[in-house]
Amino acid sequence: MKIQTSLLFGLLLAALVTSGCATVTRGTKDTLVVESEPSGATVTLSNGMSGKTPTSFKLPRKDALVVTIAKEGYETLTVNVNSQVSGAGAAGMAGNVLIGGVIGAVVDPLSGAMKDLRPNPVKATLVPLKQAPEPTPTTTTASQQE
Repeated sequence: MKIQTSLLFGLLLAALVTSGCATVTRGTKDTLVVESEPSGATVTLSNGMSGKTPTSFKLPRKDALVVTIAKEGYETLTVNVNSQVSGAGAAGMAGNVLIGGVIGAVVDPLSGAMKDLRPNPVKATLVPLKQAPEPTPTTTTASQQE
């Protein structure tokens, strides 16, 4: 019984020492949601992924990217999505410092687990393209021809 308790304690201690708090609690990926009005717009990410609104993408938290939203008859919109330290990520880092997880203090920033993608969700209101005014027909009268 004593060996099982020691083994369990050793495994728990090893898990705490070899991983970061934010990496364990938040993971290294974030779900980026893209919505548009009107819906059905084509979404292209700078990493090559694409979809139609409304859509979502599972992405690494540490990578910034550019989102392009396009729909026929509307102006194309480009949004920069940045990777920023989040409140929960900062709390995870504080946990590393308080508990003494030196390895976690290194792992969390490198894995991106401390970060969030922002803005998230990306909400786009597409603007219709301005159409050139139709030419007004001109008529010629008999007095103008003389």
